[in-house]
Amino acid sequence: MKLATAMPAPQPAGDAAQRLAEVNRLLASESAAGRHRQPRLIAISKTFAPADIRPLIAAGQRSFGENRVQEAAAKWPELKAQTPDIELHLVGQLQSNKAADVVALFDAIHSVDRPSLVAALARACSAAGRQPQLFVQVNIGDEPQKGGVAIGLLPELLAASHAAGLEISGLMAVPPADRDPAPYFALLAKLAARHDLPRLSMGMSSDYDIAARLGATDVRVGSALFGIRSVNSG
Repeated sequence: MKLATAMPAPQPAGDAAQRLAEVNRLLASESAAGRHRQPRLIAISKTFAPADIRPLIAAGQRSFGENRVQEAAAKWPELKAQTPDIELHLVGQLQSNKAADVVALFDAIHSVDRPSLVAALARACSAAGRQPQLFVQVNIGDEPQKGGVAIGLLPELLAASHAAGLEISGLMAVPPADRDPAPYFALLAKLAARHDLPRLSMGMSSDYDIAARLGATDVRVGSALFGIRSVNSG
């Protein structure tokens, strides 16, 4: 299959329900074109208040992403109590000393990237009697400023996770911002297939359409759903 070009993904207009419907329509179209299932849409709600989030919940959105544990703990328990079927995803970097808090609050973690974090999560999951869905973050562009395990160390980290009793569902990556994301998404899909991992967390507001066409099972979309925020995000 020919790799998609780097045209920016559409940014829908309208109210929350209209933006959500349009993003879902595009995801369905692009994933069908690539002969893949439509990915799970994770609405990246970091920096947004509950008043901004509730319209998306009312429109049917159920998966949301945050990158700070403290911020999520302040606003999500009440929202989840009101809508119990919400899934909360941690998409930011995770400090090992926050593992217990994260396991208690989140339903999925997209940033497993080092052995010390694997050990901390294993202890926290054992103590809590539950394990969120886990993605290993891969530094797919070999960028020193980004988190994620180096591609060459991925087998070792997956082995450590298995030995610790953790089930890894898939891989996550953020391609370099100034390059065509398609080759990086294709590489992540190849790595996941090599290690028999079914899920691919890839694609944000600028490239969610390309990610869907290339096999993403989870896309992390912020501004295309919420509008522009003061801090750059997905």
